[in-house]
Amino acid sequence: MKILFAGCGDIGTRTASRLAADFDCFGFKRNPQTLPEFISPLVGSMTDLDRLVEVLNQDFDVLVATLTPDGFNPEAYRRAYVDSAKTLASAMTLASSVPKLVIWVSSTSVYGHCNGDWVDEQSPTTAQSFSGKLLLEAEQQIAALACTTVIVRFSGIYGPGRTRMLDQIVAGKGRPAQPQQWSNRIYSEDCAGVLAHLVREFGAGKALESVYIATDSAPVTQHDLRIWLAQQLDVELQDEIVEQKAIRRCSNQRLLDSGYQFLYPSYKEGYQSLIDALPK
Repeated sequence: MKILFAGCGDIGTRTASRLAADFDCFGFKRNPQTLPEFISPLVGSMTDLDRLVEVLNQDFDVLVATLTPDGFNPEAYRRAYVDSAKTLASAMTLASSVPKLVIWVSSTSVYGHCNGDWVDEQSPTTAQSFSGKLLLEAEQQIAALACTTVIVRFSGIYGPGRTRMLDQIVAGKGRPAQPQQWSNRIYSEDCAGVLAHLVREFGAGKALESVYIATDSAPVTQHDLRIWLAQQLDVELQDEIVEQKAIRRCSNQRLLDSGYQFLYPSYKEGYQSLIDALPK
């Protein structure tokens, strides 16, 4: 198969590294010069209609979109997600060749607050933040494409280069036990693992669901997570009361049922690997 990674930053590159031995992988981004040699570079933007049509006409079987906004504001999110999704929809009506499968990376922020309840793929999407609302708008564009589409909703991604939580622990920032503030996480290597798994399942002729929540198997409260991390790092915490706008527990059962096996099934395995890699 021939796979186009749109955006192709950290997660896209990690995914391609898992597939490049068996498939032809191409990275489509504004500055692809830094891509590793196992990804063929294609220069361009997902919001450039003419260029996207040119790229699609190169006969890709699968498109994996791992897009990243250039800021945390409505304008940046609209450009990265909504405008890209609309441009892709237009390009697919104009191109002579379209992918058989589009995998579109989204976020669990589309679920809104949820009051500590469990959510799964059937839960209502009641996004309250600008990011959740715009991600949901983009999802709706993708779901209407004339090919097989899969939306993957990642929870909080952490891993190498994504150490905000560890930095906060080192700074001694804790959270109170009450009210409970739930956290859902997924290690970046598992993000790549999930996307590669879905590509391989499709290539093997397996039917895919239209939506998957991609999160590890151990939702944890902010309090318990920070206490555990502080113990590993031998740090004293001072509880801070911080408003958390999203309080939910995300189920990954559909993903597990598909046969995916997590490399880091909980925050303990994932964060321990980051702690082990810290300078001594």
